[in-house]
Amino acid sequence: MIKKALVLVSALAMLVSGTLFTASAQDEPTPAQIAAAAAETRQSVFKLLLFNLVPIAGMARGAPFDAAVAEKNARNIAALAPMIPDLFSAVDTRDFDVETEALDVIWENPTEFAAKAQALMEAAGTFADVAAGGDRAATLGAFRALGGGCGNCHDDFRVDND
Repeated sequence: MIKKALVLVSALAMLVSGTLFTASAQDEPTPAQIAAAAAETRQSVFKLLLFNLVPIAGMARGAPFDAAVAEKNARNIAALAPMIPDLFSAVDTRDFDVETEALDVIWENPTEFAAKAQALMEAAGTFADVAAGGDRAATLGAFRALGGGCGNCHDDFRVDND
């Protein structure tokens, strides 16, 4: 599962950068192009996180429970979470006009940001382990910690759209 997620994210990053670099075939990409590609790659990873979280959240709201899906999706989230700080530390996009909901504090406090990603990874792993047991009540009881792993980071490091 983790290998699949890593391969998927790597392929996605190569696609984004390949598209960008092909467009300017022989020219070096500008800093603005690099920043745009970095923001797009970050957003792609967050879309993958959401893609995996939505079915679990649906189960928490009453959709039919599927322990295998809950476990698989949580393991995917656990595989993606450690990539989050790397995606931000690779390119600081604060000085560029890129579409982002990232707050400046991400680059000002990278240690805390990395700790939040680590907490998400751990919460997703714990949730996956509980889901593997197949007990609906226990699995859905563990959902709060998983959702909190997302929310805790959003509270401090993302523009509040709510």
